[in-house]
Amino acid sequence: MSPRLRSVVVTAVMAMGAAATPAWADLKIGVVQYARLMQESPQAKVAQDALRGEFAGKQKELQGQQAALKAKEESLQKDGATMTLEQRTKIEKDLRDGNRELQQKVQEYQDDFNARQNEELSKLQKALVEEVQAYAQGEKFDLVLADGVIFAGPALDITPQVLAAIQAHGVRAPAAGGSSGGAAAKPATPPKSK
Repeated sequence: MSPRLRSVVVTAVMAMGAAATPAWADLKIGVVQYARLMQESPQAKVAQDALRGEFAGKQKELQGQQAALKAKEESLQKDGATMTLEQRTKIEKDLRDGNRELQQKVQEYQDDFNARQNEELSKLQKALVEEVQAYAQGEKFDLVLADGVIFAGPALDITPQVLAAIQAHGVRAPAAGGSSGGAAAKPATPPKSK
């Protein structure tokens, strides 16, 4: 390539780069820490409280059943030596049956809780995506990124502003429609079975 042709090519590339720069310079880009929104938004707190309230009665029932079995087991250990063989055999059978029943109920409770938690998380994710979209449109962002970002400088992080906007207008009912995904709500801890 001749020096003159090389000079023309370099000038053309520089001119194209200079022409493209203003378009990139005008982009407004933000990054949202989606996990933080899932934890700190008012909608997440409402979902957590709803799940706890919905499952509190069943959890209390399971804990009561567990306490009754433990008391029966302690009674057997304490008084077992003075019991007849029939009494001891009957209490041991009752304990086995009770523990088996409790394990089954705990598994059903956990399955029900997980299903409801997934429903609530799905609604929460959909609501938060809509909130971020509304904020981004209102603030004239060209691009908002969330998961999958390896690095973003603090100047691009708009999570605090989005959280403030969400908290300013409170909890909105999720739009009618399908479900989207997974809770920030922590499962209520079922009693441990033996």
